[in-house]
Amino acid sequence: MKSFSYVATTTTGKQVKGTVNADDVKEFQKQMKDKGYTVTKYEEKEIEKKKTIKNFQTKDLAFNCRQLAAMLTSGLTLVKALDILSKEQPTEDAKEVWQDVYENVQKGESFSDALLRYRGVFPDFMVAMVSAGEQSGSLDTIMQDLSDYYQKQNKLNNTVKGAMTYPIVLGVLMLVIIIFMFVFIMPTFANMYENPEDMPALTKVMMGFSDSLVHQWYIYVAIIAGIVFGVTYMMKIPSTRLKWDKLIITMPTVGPLVGKIYTARFANTMASLYSSGISMVDCLRRSADILGNSYISLKFEDVVDEVKQGETLSSSIQRTEIFDSMFCSIVYVGEEAGALDSILKKTGEYYDEEADSAVSRLVGLLEPLMIIIMGVAVGLLLAAVFPALYGSFDAIAA
Repeated sequence: MKSFSYVATTTTGKQVKGTVNADDVKEFQKQMKDKGYTVTKYEEKEIEKKKTIKNFQTKDLAFNCRQLAAMLTSGLTLVKALDILSKEQPTEDAKEVWQDVYENVQKGESFSDALLRYRGVFPDFMVAMVSAGEQSGSLDTIMQDLSDYYQKQNKLNNTVKGAMTYPIVLGVLMLVIIIFMFVFIMPTFANMYENPEDMPALTKVMMGFSDSLVHQWYIYVAIIAGIVFGVTYMMKIPSTRLKWDKLIITMPTVGPLVGKIYTARFANTMASLYSSGISMVDCLRRSADILGNSYISLKFEDVVDEVKQGETLSSSIQRTEIFDSMFCSIVYVGEEAGALDSILKKTGEYYDEEADSAVSRLVGLLEPLMIIIMGVAVGLLLAAVFPALYGSFDAIAA
């Protein structure tokens, strides 16, 4: 990332000065063209690498945006608002980031460019929204919209985490019980057979698994580690990731539920971007990228091309077969009424509730699956042990 200090002329002939950040001269020139500036002079500098923290969590972004919106609405300048916000941060790392943003804005840099210095800490969506707010002169409204957006995202994340608590606890308990049965219980029945050859086939298999789990446990650890590493590596391969993301969307029962979650995120993101004045094409690209599904991003390349050629948004997204027909119909109504932003915002609220329900139903599918796995494991253990017990009872009776 580089910093470009420039002197330019606007379309009205007014001379302006400023600083923007860009990866190279080509991107800098594109930014100037998008703003309608004719650059007469510029100076290029390398941006000093700053210490960064991990991505701000959605709850932190919601809090910071809400605070900025309140201060800007009350009449405080952006510089003063950032100064106050930097002092309110709960951690030293966060204070350092916001302090640096404040100092750069105080020097004359735009707010969006100051955030762009910390790409990865602040999401691209937030930077784009702030940039649109600066250009339209409605930064206070944009910050409130960002606060509402991240608050909804945080609510959805908390819903997912809360719903997953029980299945995770059940899964860990299931694993502990299975290991306990085969490590501590199963070996106690091995001595009931004077001749190992007399063991039934299932008992031999279960005894062999139990013995290997006790004495060659490191093999199982290595296998599990290999599977985790292999899956992680495979998910980084674009073609494999594309197939997996497509499977998630098209899978029976699961696909429609995941689609509800994607629809809620898309509607909220699209509503925020479109209402801020960002072009439809840019809104579509950013909205698709935020969903984090490579299959959807690929589908939206066709949507963007069709919209560029004059196709309506509703008909284009209908052909992707990602969103349900009701959502596409609502988008069509919004387009016809000329109120797409407000329609999307209301639709996002509806699908937020649908997403919560979808998360609960997805988790509900995991619970019986885990119970079945645990039941099968216990059943196999009993089937392997009972012949030994019956044999010992017969010997006592004799």
